[in-house]
Amino acid sequence: MKFGPTREKGVDEPNLADLPHREVRIGRPSIVVRQNGDSWYIRTRESLGAYPERFTDRLVTGAKAHPERWLVARRDGSGAWNSISYAQMLDRARAIGQALIDRKLSVDRPVAILSGNDLEHLQLALGAMWAGVPYAPISPAYSLVSSDYGKLRHTLELLKPGLIFAADGDAFAAAIDAVVPEDVEIVCATGSCKRPSSSFAQLISTPPASVDKAQRAVGPDTIAKFLFTSGSTKLPKAVPTTHRMLCSNQQMLLETFPAFADEPPILVDWLPWNHTFGGSHNVGIALYNGGTLYIDDGRPVPGKFEETLRNLHEIAPTIFFNVPRGWEELAAGLETDALLRETFFSRVKVYFFAGAGLSQAAWDRLERVTARYCGERIRIMAGLGMTETSPSCLFTTGWIMRAGYVGVPAPGCDVKLVPVDGKLEARFRGPHVMAGYWGMESSQREQSFDEEGYYRSGDALKFVDPNRPELGLMFDGRIAEDFKLSSGTFVSVGPMRARIVSEGAPYVQDAVITGMNRDEVGALVFARFDEIRKLAGLPPDRSSHEVVEAPAVREFFTTLLARLNEQATGSANTIARMRLLEVPPSLDRGEITDKGSINQSAVLKHRAAIVDALYDRSQSDAQVILARALRTDAQ
Repeated sequence: MKFGPTREKGVDEPNLADLPHREVRIGRPSIVVRQNGDSWYIRTRESLGAYPERFTDRLVTGAKAHPERWLVARRDGSGAWNSISYAQMLDRARAIGQALIDRKLSVDRPVAILSGNDLEHLQLALGAMWAGVPYAPISPAYSLVSSDYGKLRHTLELLKPGLIFAADGDAFAAAIDAVVPEDVEIVCATGSCKRPSSSFAQLISTPPASVDKAQRAVGPDTIAKFLFTSGSTKLPKAVPTTHRMLCSNQQMLLETFPAFADEPPILVDWLPWNHTFGGSHNVGIALYNGGTLYIDDGRPVPGKFEETLRNLHEIAPTIFFNVPRGWEELAAGLETDALLRETFFSRVKVYFFAGAGLSQAAWDRLERVTARYCGERIRIMAGLGMTETSPSCLFTTGWIMRAGYVGVPAPGCDVKLVPVDGKLEARFRGPHVMAGYWGMESSQREQSFDEEGYYRSGDALKFVDPNRPELGLMFDGRIAEDFKLSSGTFVSVGPMRARIVSEGAPYVQDAVITGMNRDEVGALVFARFDEIRKLAGLPPDRSSHEVVEAPAVREFFTTLLARLNEQATGSANTIARMRLLEVPPSLDRGEITDKGSINQSAVLKHRAAIVDALYDRSQSDAQVILARALRTDAQ
């Protein structure tokens, strides 16, 4: 695919309205909206098309139709791509499946995978699904970052796995020794644990015998894997994800993106497989549509995004997925790197973000760099999904494209909006929705669903235009995070946090809103220290306290607070005080998940003393910025 001529700096920016969008087939379903009492019901007129009974059926069809095509590839130690074709993957899945059957693994003794995205992980996952043995990808951070292994212990006690895999036995030895019972078999690809272990090579060399019979017994309601929620509100919960859930959601994706049928999707992706976005959504897109997934060992964090850029110099994706920070980093790279632009823009048709909201400032920058150097506009798309819905429910398939918009239901997904605490809670029903959390009492499980069988998401949505509800929905925060001031006024936390992150780009990582049962709203801000250190002009050896106290940093956040309050209409959306936090959020204390989501309640609990000091008028804290003082100074 050719794209427009490169425009160098100094040339007038193209008018976005004058540029065509790159051609791509996007489904545009017809939406039915009805109101019953205070609740709204939204669905597509079109029903969902047929989909396979088993997720591995797509591996079989792929191995027959294009046996030599790469399904997955990852760089080896030399930098070359080590690949596995569809035919090779089918053979290896059958061998591994037989090995798991020989070990009498089952739903009561599943496979747990402690390590991250790698070729062995995907082979073991597909082998387990082939044999009808559930597997559970566990966040590597629970083993490698956590110091008390609390979440790892919780997940393994809930699952009671019969086999545990870690790609690098040396790296995971301490966690395994601390948490895993002695009678559980350990399998490693490299290295060794402190206890006897098996090798991955033993699994993959097992001759198939009864495994195909076991595969034929796998049905739509067989559990393919357990995925754990991110733990952004409480301890992670196990979501039994069935073959029906995975297959129906991939069919929803295909009908949303018919372009997947026009050209096999090529993905360059780092998103972790222990989360539903990377492991179900993105891996599924490649397998379900005969595509290829290039595993990216980069990350959108300092010192690691260079690996992503290295891969994108070489591999041109057809659709690119990332979290907002990744898009910010990529936009910066595209502005300065002509070779990166040449490869990246050659065939990408859709930008897609998830995991958090893309700020309007980052959105506009991405649009500008694309227009300047590509000569066409590329659709920036998003949606709404969650682990419990495997994951996708809504997509931005209409012509509305802006930050905060989450779109309309995918075919097959029924949406219900119910008034809760002054907002509309989104609830979902469909073949892609779980039946309930694993290991929970039936009474607890029932609390997750309403009387009509809709899953209660806890997410709040609102119509982008109340007079035209068929246009779709905007994200309106998490209901559980909202609170009341002492005056009884409700504070909507989600939109306020999003505004702080957006207006504070690129210096704000996230924010926690304070003020429950107090007179005024406040904000604790987690800054991006790599960015504010540049702003401060300080060398790397200076402390975080010195960075926070630097005049340039204080001036920026003082101005930010004033800017945030310019559009405030009352106490519920006026931020009266703000403080930068010097200590980053803690994974062990549950303040942050390994995918970067902030747990507001955990931060408020563990930093209660800081919150109290924020509101203590008897003390003068130089780190606290007061909006009232700003208004007084300006008068």
